[in-house]
Amino acid sequence: MFGQNSNQNSSSDKLFIATSSAGSDLGLTGADTEGQLSIDVLETESDLVVVATMAGTKPEDIVLHLHNDFLTIRGRRSSPVAGSSRYFYEECYWGKFSRTIVLPMDVKGDMATSEYKNGVLTIRIPKTSVQQNIPILVVED
Repeated sequence: MFGQNSNQNSSSDKLFIATSSAGSDLGLTGADTEGQLSIDVLETESDLVVVATMAGTKPEDIVLHLHNDFLTIRGRRSSPVAGSSRYFYEECYWGKFSRTIVLPMDVKGDMATSEYKNGVLTIRIPKTSVQQNIPILVVED
């Protein structure tokens, strides 16, 4: 569903967004309990940008899926503490997570790029520059 860019920069991992319909590579199903991912969605002059913090997630455990105007981010975070422990505070979510959003504008999904660096996933999707004026047909009775 994603792959490493062959022109990989040593300071960051690059991910590719799948734009076809495919099942999850992580074995996530609707019956599994999943945490929800917090995201920011913003726009620049040319791109729609989605930012998600995913500290503790390995790049190979992230799946991105873009279909029409839906973007889904799925993954898995593993606890750095092995075995059973007694927690005093348990605020970090460990395990499977996902988030699906409706994109707020038309985008060029086939030109989307993503970067995962220091636990932050940044997805850039170029906006379409189509501005359509709809002519008004006046009908008189």
